[in-house]
Amino acid sequence: MNKSLVVIFTAIGLDAVGIGLIFPILPRLLAEVTHAANVAYWIGLMTALYAVMQFIFAPVLGALSDRLGRRPVLLISLGGAAINYLLMAFAPQLWMLFLGRAIAGLTSANIAVAMAYITDVSAPDQRARRFGLFNAVFGAGFIIGPVLGGVLGDYGLRWPFMAAAVLNAANFLLALWVLPESRTPTRAKIDFAALNPLRPLRWALSMKPLLPVMLIFFILSATGEVYGTCWALWGNDAFQWNGLWIGLSLGAFGVCQTLAQAFLPGPAVKLLGERGAVLAGIASVCVALTVMALARQGWWVFAIMPVFALGGIGSPALQAMATRQADESRQGQFQGVLASVVSLASIIAPLVFSTLYFVVRTQWPGAIWLSVMALYVIAVPLVLGLQFGPAELHATGAAAQEA
Repeated sequence: MNKSLVVIFTAIGLDAVGIGLIFPILPRLLAEVTHAANVAYWIGLMTALYAVMQFIFAPVLGALSDRLGRRPVLLISLGGAAINYLLMAFAPQLWMLFLGRAIAGLTSANIAVAMAYITDVSAPDQRARRFGLFNAVFGAGFIIGPVLGGVLGDYGLRWPFMAAAVLNAANFLLALWVLPESRTPTRAKIDFAALNPLRPLRWALSMKPLLPVMLIFFILSATGEVYGTCWALWGNDAFQWNGLWIGLSLGAFGVCQTLAQAFLPGPAVKLLGERGAVLAGIASVCVALTVMALARQGWWVFAIMPVFALGGIGSPALQAMATRQADESRQGQFQGVLASVVSLASIIAPLVFSTLYFVVRTQWPGAIWLSVMALYVIAVPLVLGLQFGPAELHATGAAAQEA
């Protein structure tokens, strides 16, 4: 693997670390700052704010990277992330934590730029494998982030932010020294109206072949938000886990997911086809969620992790199919649109799941996982109905060139 991809994957991993490190400590941090007994509402609100910023700025950063180049946009976001985590380490009030989390959402919108960079430097037949590595690295970030947050958070609730600041600063320096530009920027005059985050979304919504893909991305992203919103609360309520055990449980999932994403997507697609890989992933997650809903002891959760991680084997296939739906010159914009769809789900889902968890918490905390299964059931007929024949692909490419 060349140096540029190492830098890109490191940036992706650090985005995941930044997301994951706050999970184990967030309930205690908000309880300390707000002095509230039930902080589920604040967790949902803070998670939604993070996603709002991603939703707004993912297409903006993607479109800017098409015009100015991927490298400068990535450098600014990495530097901003390092400064932001340093500020959060010393924020004494709730509004400062919300401000810091908003800035973190803005800087993590660089995932759209990273995806466009991978598309730039990868031949079409390499993309599924490299998107599999993308997901594997993101999974590795979820090994480091929650464990780091849980371990350091037991010593001091602000230490995880200091660690994230150091890691992002190191990646900024690495990118500054070795990351080349992946495409010739247009250097065209920036049309600020084109940076409206809703404009690329309208462009994508006008292309009918994209709609099922976007809806599937929305649903699967919404299911992913429940873990950051409810995992720590559920672990404490169901098994009396402390920060260390919450971090270890999320880290164990990250290990299994990383191995699954690194080695299984290619064979799964070869054996089952792209559609079959997505459906197999959904089935695996539903089995794991059933066990988690019924779990009476914490070891059940660790035992089911390998099955749980198989849920990600279809994601690279779905991502690879998605890249074929837009012209090469608009990959940054299109990846920004997909990131915005993911972020839109991340705005709505935390508020819904945190409210739902508050309802089921006393009687049956594990019931929250059954609500996630319901969303997966909705996604199944959409996956079965996907059409990616030559006619659809040709029509999509033509529409992208005319837009």
